[in-house]
Amino acid sequence: MKTNRSKLQVVITTLFLSFLMACAVVPITGRKQLSLVPEQEMIGMSLTSYKQFLSENRLSNDQSSTEMVKRVGSRIAAAVTKFLKDKGMEGRIKNFHWEFNLVKEDVPNAWCMPGGKVVVYTGLLPLTKDETGLAVVMGHEIAHAIARHGNERMSQNLAVQMGGMALSTAIQDKPEKTQMIFMSAFGLGSQVGVMLPYSRLHESEADKMGLIFMAMAGYNPQMAIPFWERMSQKGGEKPPEILSTHPADETRIAKLKEFMPEALKYYKN
Repeated sequence: MKTNRSKLQVVITTLFLSFLMACAVVPITGRKQLSLVPEQEMIGMSLTSYKQFLSENRLSNDQSSTEMVKRVGSRIAAAVTKFLKDKGMEGRIKNFHWEFNLVKEDVPNAWCMPGGKVVVYTGLLPLTKDETGLAVVMGHEIAHAIARHGNERMSQNLAVQMGGMALSTAIQDKPEKTQMIFMSAFGLGSQVGVMLPYSRLHESEADKMGLIFMAMAGYNPQMAIPFWERMSQKGGEKPPEILSTHPADETRIAKLKEFMPEALKYYKN
């Protein structure tokens, strides 16, 4: 019993000290987050997974839609880059090399890995409907990368499962377990590129940041409401919000409406 208590005290102390020494601040929201992993390490690992994904999936041959994905992504990336530089936070995207691809897959999905690698699935386009609708999703996914949500999840998992062990040590001593933590932190399932949901906190944060990012890029953030309403009408049984890592549709839409006046400050049509 004493041994278990001692182990628990060590874990709690390690977590507390790790938080004090590795606390970062998320742009726009100002939320403090745990960041134990050097971002360059995250980018390196994500690039490996991204290359694997592209080797196993087909890019769309729809030139018009592909150009739209690249255009929307480039506009948002340029706006985000300028914003971070103006705020003296350009280090947040150091070593980012933006890339935008449309993958032929009949699934309504999109994701952005650390380092700025963005993928949109063709199955999402019927729901986004137009360029502004696409900007809602791409702004949201880019926000996950800018907020370093994957890094935060991996840091939390390293702290809990490995007692705050440094990534380099974890890779050397426990490579398989570290790889599993990495895959989970990126939101990657057993198949590379199949994104697992972020936490409700991360989703809500990405919603807010995404609204501002799309507004900065010249897209009307108010169009996020009809997009998420279309998503909510897709059908299918959904778990109660308390059992889900995503906000309930009603909660998400209500929070977007509440945050809209702030996002509109950044919108110049």
